[in-house]
Amino acid sequence: MICDPLCGGSKRLDFERVDVSEPASISSGIAARYATAVFELSKDAKGLKALETDIDAMGAALDSSDDLRTLISSPLYSRAEQGGAIGAVAKKMKLSTKMTNTLALMASKRRLFVVPQLIASLHAKIAEEKGEVTANVVSAKALTKAQSDKLAKTLSASFDADVKIIATVDETLIGGLIVKVGSKMIDTSIKSKLNALQNTMKEAR
Repeated sequence: MICDPLCGGSKRLDFERVDVSEPASISSGIAARYATAVFELSKDAKGLKALETDIDAMGAALDSSDDLRTLISSPLYSRAEQGGAIGAVAKKMKLSTKMTNTLALMASKRRLFVVPQLIASLHAKIAEEKGEVTANVVSAKALTKAQSDKLAKTLSASFDADVKIIATVDETLIGGLIVKVGSKMIDTSIKSKLNALQNTMKEAR
């Protein structure tokens, strides 16, 4: 059984609903606590490989399914509806028991909206455990395997380490990439350039 990692141990508390519009820093903090809990449980049970398979599958599903993204983020669904739906998704995807239980717990606490951050945090933890460097890549369109492999090879040469690509899609970028490796950000997106131009024009007024 997994206790909510925000309750400080085995003590159970009745949490109030968390607003999905909370700042990103708060969402990341919540996700990091769940990620640490499920990572440690999986590591102790020698289940990190299964956990990595889980989050790879979940990440791909979130990228490809508008319905799944709506399910985890919409406040219109009740706890029971979210719990039932995410349980069905986990069963269909054949996720591990630990990940399935974690998602069920998050649904009961109205915290499914941090699943994307949970996945990113787990990727980083697993990569660190394996001695890899994680590169979070956001693109306007999904990268092909060839593009992902080429980018990983380029980044590996730059950072002198094995680099694992964690790719997500943001259609508002229009084109280009946003690559974040640790504290280093490389933004080549058209959206970024347009925003920079717009800010320059504002300053010139």
